[in-house]
Formats: sequence, structure tokens, C-alpha cells
Amino acid sequence: MKIDRLDHVNIHTDRLDETVRFYEDVMGLTKGLAPGLDLEMTAWMFDGDRALIHLGMAGSILGEAKKDSPAGAPPAPPPGSGAVHHVAFNCRDYDAMIDRLERLGVPKQTNYVEAVDLKQIFIHDPNGVMLELNFFGDASA
Repeated sequence: MKIDRLDHVNIHTDRLDETVRFYEDVMGLTKGLAPGLDLEMTAWMFDGDRALIHLGMAGSILGEAKKDSPAGAPPAPPPGSGAVHHVAFNCRDYDAMIDRLERLGVPKQTNYVEAVDLKQIFIHDPNGVMLELNFFGDASA
């Protein structure tokens, strides 16, 4: 088997609406349709026509218990990234992202890796998942 690329990341959340708004407002992604899935309990976040992030509440996938049967539903996910430390994205337009984060009041940490001309921004989504935004050789900064 050969892996061509990472298809998407799934984030388990009990704060679906807030998480959708974060990925729309902060990351500039668009909520799209999730064929065959419970639209009250899941959302797909797209960059253009490419799905990047699948958001799901407990009970939304793999035949788990449904939202209306809490006795059998898995517990709410703990905050943070669990065993996954962070999710990284290659991005463009560093200055615009810095401006957006400051305008929205989103806490951030920045880093510069001079050896590869890499500007980085680290932020957390409403579930505590760390996102690493990478800007290689971005002329805007």
C-alpha cells in the first residue's frame, strides 16, 4: 500500500456549533454537506472543494449510540488533542492570519524556524486541539 496524503482529521466534540464557528471565522473554512451522516451531530469543514476536518459529536459515527439515548452514548471527549499533539496546515498569507487572530481575540503563539524560512502560528480550537499553521517562505510577513 502507498499513502498519497492525509485525507482529513476527525475531531470529537460536545461543542459542535462553537467548533464550526471557530473553523469558519478563524480558519476561513466553510461548512459543507456530509452525505449519509446525521447533520445535527456532524459537520465537514472544507477549504474550497476539499474536506479537511470532520467534526462529530459522541454517537455520530461508526454505529455509536445516538444523541437521544444518553445511557448508551460514549462520554464527552476530554479537552485537548489526546495522544495527537497537534494538527498542522500549510498556509499562505501570514500577515492576514495574524490580523484575523488579533481582530477576533484568539490567543496565539508564534515561532520562526530560520533554517527553513518557516513562520508558525499555534492556536487552539474550542476543544483544546492545537493547530499549527505553517507559512513557508511567506513573502507577506
